[in-house]
Amino acid sequence: MVERKTLKNRFEGKAAIVTGGSTGIGFSILEELAKEGAKVSFTGISKSGYDTEKKLKTAGLEVMFICGDMESEEFCKQVVDQTAEAYGTVNYLVNNAFSFLAKSDNATHRDWERSYFVGPVGYARMTANCKPYMEKVGGGAVVNISSVSASIAQINRWSYNMAKGAVNQLTKCAALDYAKYGIRVNSISPAWIWTRETAKAADLDGGGREKWEPIWGEYHMLGRIGEPVEVAGPTLFLLSDDASFITGTDLRVDGGYLSMGPEGIGKTTVNAGSY
Repeated sequence: MVERKTLKNRFEGKAAIVTGGSTGIGFSILEELAKEGAKVSFTGISKSGYDTEKKLKTAGLEVMFICGDMESEEFCKQVVDQTAEAYGTVNYLVNNAFSFLAKSDNATHRDWERSYFVGPVGYARMTANCKPYMEKVGGGAVVNISSVSASIAQINRWSYNMAKGAVNQLTKCAALDYAKYGIRVNSISPAWIWTRETAKAADLDGGGREKWEPIWGEYHMLGRIGEPVEVAGPTLFLLSDDASFITGTDLRVDGGYLSMGPEGIGKTTVNAGSY
């Protein structure tokens, strides 16, 4: 289990939104932000988010759950306005909610709609809705959760990979347009992280984490898959003043995934002198 050292009060008095914050990477970001003093609203499509809210409030953290679907334009506006009403403004936005819909040429019109309107379109709407509040307080920061899938080809994943690729382009365009308002926009591209979706895949194939993590770990230089908190730390860095001169950038949090060649982590010794 990977643990992260909390930096006290780094976001004291600040207000943040984390979409899709009930589980996985989103939950870890939500929890770490709140631990560091932020007041955080978070969204989720399931009412189980109220249980998450209760758990964190019991731990003394200031959070607020807003239940709804990020595909809805009206809901995206509601989240931002409700957060600003409750906390006074919006300083930070983490766009994390996404449709994990992976289809190829069998994707229907509705599949494409869902992929894009929950994902990059939802991200764009949330960013635009936050802009007036951030501008009013002299600036802010946005982090879009992308994926290594935005940069590579994977079997039967047209819908997901295209949508994640759009997130990276949105990040750069929004960063350019919003720089004059003091708003920084960056993205993070995780590789394999142990979340609910990863657990589903491990259970579907049989053997669970004990069997599959060593196998999937071979795709990463570090020989393992990541933990949600290992995405949370870099996300908080990009939101913080420590990243004040970083915008329009995608930060790979991938254990070396995208830098490796087809040899993987090199279990077979290769004599470089023979080339």
